[in-house]
Order: sequence, then C-alpha cells, then structure tokens
Amino acid sequence: MSGLCGWIGNGASAADNRGLIEAMASPMGRFDASPVQTLQGRSSAVAVAAAGASAQLYQNGALTVALWGQAWLVDARMAQQAAEQGIGKTLADAWRRSPQLACASLSGAFVLAIIDEAAGEAMLAIDRMGTLPLSYQLAGEALVFGSSADTIARHPLTPARIDPQGIYNYVYFHMVPSPGTVHANQQRLLPGEYLLYRQGRIETHQYWRMRFEEHGNKSLPELKEEFRDVLRSSVRAAIGGQQVGAFLSGGTDSSTIAGTLCEVSGAPAKTYSIGFEAEGYDEMEYARIASRHFGTEHHAYYVTPDDVVAAIPKIAGVFDQPFGNASAVPGYYCAKMAQADGVTRIFGGDGGDELFGGNERYSKQHVFARYERVPGLLRKAVLEPAVFNFPAGEHFKLVRKARSYIEQASVPMPARLETYNLLGRYGPSQVFTDEFLAGADAGTPLASLSHTYGKSEAGSLINRMLELDLKITLADNDLPKVVKACELAGLEVAFPFLNDQMVAFSARLTPQQKLNGTQLRWFFKEALRDFLPNEIITKQKHGFGLPFGVWLQHHKPLQQLATDSLTDLKARKIVRGEFIDQLVGQHLSEHAGYHGTMVWVLMMLEQWYKQREA
Repeated sequence: MSGLCGWIGNGASAADNRGLIEAMASPMGRFDASPVQTLQGRSSAVAVAAAGASAQLYQNGALTVALWGQAWLVDARMAQQAAEQGIGKTLADAWRRSPQLACASLSGAFVLAIIDEAAGEAMLAIDRMGTLPLSYQLAGEALVFGSSADTIARHPLTPARIDPQGIYNYVYFHMVPSPGTVHANQQRLLPGEYLLYRQGRIETHQYWRMRFEEHGNKSLPELKEEFRDVLRSSVRAAIGGQQVGAFLSGGTDSSTIAGTLCEVSGAPAKTYSIGFEAEGYDEMEYARIASRHFGTEHHAYYVTPDDVVAAIPKIAGVFDQPFGNASAVPGYYCAKMAQADGVTRIFGGDGGDELFGGNERYSKQHVFARYERVPGLLRKAVLEPAVFNFPAGEHFKLVRKARSYIEQASVPMPARLETYNLLGRYGPSQVFTDEFLAGADAGTPLASLSHTYGKSEAGSLINRMLELDLKITLADNDLPKVVKACELAGLEVAFPFLNDQMVAFSARLTPQQKLNGTQLRWFFKEALRDFLPNEIITKQKHGFGLPFGVWLQHHKPLQQLATDSLTDLKARKIVRGEFIDQLVGQHLSEHAGYHGTMVWVLMMLEQWYKQREA
C-alpha cells in the first residue's frame, strides 16, 4: 500500500537507520507495488511509498521533508517557488517561518512530515478532511509514525499491543474513531491537525477547522452559478493528468461527479456501478438513468455471495484496524473493475451529504428539536403527564408514537443520534465478557461524540451535526472505506467534493439552504435541477449497501465463513459465547437484515485478527 512512515529521536548511524526504515516501509508496497524512497540521518529516518508526484522527499543537511498524497500549494508565490525549487524546499522554508503556515499552505489530500535533527524537532500533519491517515506513538524520547499501524509495529520501540478500548469502540461504531486506535499508546491525527515534537515531547494543534458563515446574503442564482463553477474546477483539478473514471451508484453525489466529469473533459466519462441480486438492495437502474442522461461509458458488475466470501479476508487484511463497514466489499469490486479497464484514478462522491445536508437523520433530528422549543413548564406539567399517564395508552398507536417521540426528543444531543445503536440495543454486558469489560470503559464512545460535538462553534443544529459527521461519518468511516477498497484494487481515488473551495463554499450556505424544514439538500438539488435527471433528484438515498444478512440465510459458504469466524472469536474471550450462539441461532432467523450487521461486525473483527496473525 502507498504511505509514509518514519521516526525521530532514536538511532546510531545513517547506515543502521536505513535498514530499519526499509523494514518499516516494507508493508507499504503490499498491494500496489509502489516504489519506496527513503531518507535517513543519525537519529531519524523517513520513507514514502507512492508513484510519481504523490511522493515528495527533500533533504538539506539535518532537515528532511516528506510529503505523500495529491497535494498542491494554495499561495501563488509559494507555488511559484515550488515550481522553481521544488515543493520540499518550499515547505521547509515555510516550516522555518511557521509550522502552521507550512500545513495551511497545502491543499488536497496529504500526509506531511518535517524533521529537523539539529534542533531535535519535527512536525506531522494530515489534510483538512482527514483523507489520508497518520498514526504516531511516543516511546521514551522517540516519536515513531506511520500511515499504517503495520509500519509502526516494525520499529523495535513500538511493538503492537491491542487496546481493549479500541476493540470496544470498534464494536460500538463499526470502526475505531480517531484520535484513538486499536493499539495501546498509539494515536491518530485528527483532520486538519498537526503535531509538534520537541526533544521528546509532543503537542497537537489545529491548523484548520470548519467555520460556518450562517447568514449568507447571496441570491439563489448567484449561488447556483458559483457552485457550478466550483464543481467544475474541483473535478478538473482532481483529474491531475490521470486516466480517470467515477463511481456511479445512481445517487445525487455520484451522478453529479460523473456528469461534471463528462462536462469538463468533453468526452464520455468512464463510470462504474455495482448491483446485487437481492430485492431492495439493487440501484442499478438509477445508475443507468444517470449514465444515459450524461452519455457516460458505463460498466456494471453484479456482486455475488461467492464474491463476498472471496473478498472478506482481503478486506480485513487491507485495514490496519478492525473495520466493519460492509460497503467496502462492493467498493472493492467496483474499483477492481475500473482498474482492469485502465483507470488509474477513480472519483468518489463522498462528502456531499456532510457538506450539503443529505443524511436522513438531519431531518429527523430537526423534528425532535422542535420539542426543545416547547416551554419547559408546558412539557413537564401538561404534555408529558397527559401522554405517559393516558389510560391504556400502550393500546393506542397515536399515544405510543407520542411517547416514543418525547422519549427520544428528551435525550440531549449528540447522544440522541445513538438511540438505535446496535451495541446499545443488545447491551454491552450481554455482548462482552466480564474479563474484557474490565479493561474498557463503556462510556467512552458517547463521551468522544460529545467532545467532538461540543467543540463546534456553529450556531445551528444542522451545522453542528454536519461538523460532527465530517469527522465521525466521513473521516473515520467513509473515506477509509473507499481509500482502502481502492488501494486493495491498486487504484488511486479522489474526492472532488472535498476540494478546499467546495468545502468553503458549503460553509457559506445558510442552515436553511442545507435543510429547508425537513427537505434535505435543498440548495444542492435546486442548483442541479436543470443538470441531473429528475429521477435522481427525487429518489430515496441508498448507496452500495451489501445484502449480507439476506444472503447469509441461504448461501452455505458464506454461512460457513461467518460461523467459523464467530466460533474462533469465542476463544479470544472478548465476546460471550452464549451471545454468539444466540446471534447466529435465534436473532438472525428473526431479522436477518438487522442482526446480520452484528454478525458482520464480529466476523470482520475475527478476520482482522487472523490477517494480523498470518
């Protein structure tokens, strides 16, 4: 896999360090055979694995700069200097003036490391959206870092050790949210964050954060024109001289990117879709509608249960932490199809929901928030007594609905978003062994959500939720899903919606332009009403959801893989054996779609362990 790794504060000679950094970097070419470049000093070393301009290394005496990703400089004078002297020297000069300046000067998806051996200082940073990851661990006076935990584990000072809290967080969220990891004493940088190391001490700072301007005064025609210009510019910049294609699920985001790619390239875009032979899961017809509308060169593949069986160990192996988003499987097959077609970089539509207000929970929480505006005395003295003390209320549908509404509306944000959390529904004590729970805090997931939510300076509910989702849903979940699925297929991925100009534009929209009453994506859809097919504008959101629970009912090899994985998981003393037996024996037959999610999450946990131990 492509990536970046290194350390500062340990070593005896450049020759010795070269052998160690090469060993650390060895996993980074596992999937795409990217060339590895290294630089080393007496007490530091760094490696970057990537092709072409995605890898930049610079060294001048004791100062080393390493850059990985699709990045460019936003300042015209710095960009001119980079054209003349190289981006490494330009960033080194910026670092000497201000570490924050060096980070903020970059746009795009990147990981940056700057090491100054003479001063005993270093800086690490990732891009504003957290598209590419970077983990780090302080061991004594040494700072070891890597875009993959596999690289950090190869340094003798930082062997891998599993943190029970990371496993708990995984089962709760179906991924491990940053800044935590699944490894003890190892952390990850947050989106828009940089780390400073000085003589064995570290501190982190934000060089960028989302700031909403909630009182815009531009007219709708002005905004529409600006939006379309930014959209074209973002797609054009993402092409970057590559052979490009686009995921096309048939939703508004992927259709918009595919149509814009046709527009800016002046030729039919190559588009790729995944379908499923399962009722309620297949969206191929919408992808075909979008393809016909824009005239794309469309390619489609129907994922089968056998495909899922074949992909599960591979998906588990490409992630350096447990990852339970089942959509990684269709994403992988889609990317694999594009790679076989000669595409070297594929566009994802990720980010549209989190920038423009597209998730169903936004409208749902808007409805719940209305209850908060009812005067407290009226709620407590009149409404709630009337609803909860209504005679035989459980027999009346309207009363039951009112009780459910009040109960949920009374839960403060962001905990209200987790009302239907799967682990919460089962109960942690019913799922995990006592021994495991003794090493984990069941309150940590909600506390982390509250911490992130509480940092928002937005004045509206919708923007506070969007800011939370930019971190939890996008950076921690959807971006790793797509990036790793594409990496496994040997393909680069770009996200035009996450272009800095596009993010800044979305921040200037009013809350009502994102969520108009309960209308999701109001501005986005209005701006594209004469561009997208009406069927796409009005369709219900779906995506590349995998019908795992449905297929698990009748596909024997899939049943066997799931059963074997969960049986082996019992021996790790993490999950109660009786819970696993009940899950596959009773729960799954009662509601395959619902309980199949937990089967998947636990199966992928065991598969992740197996791949690490292989």
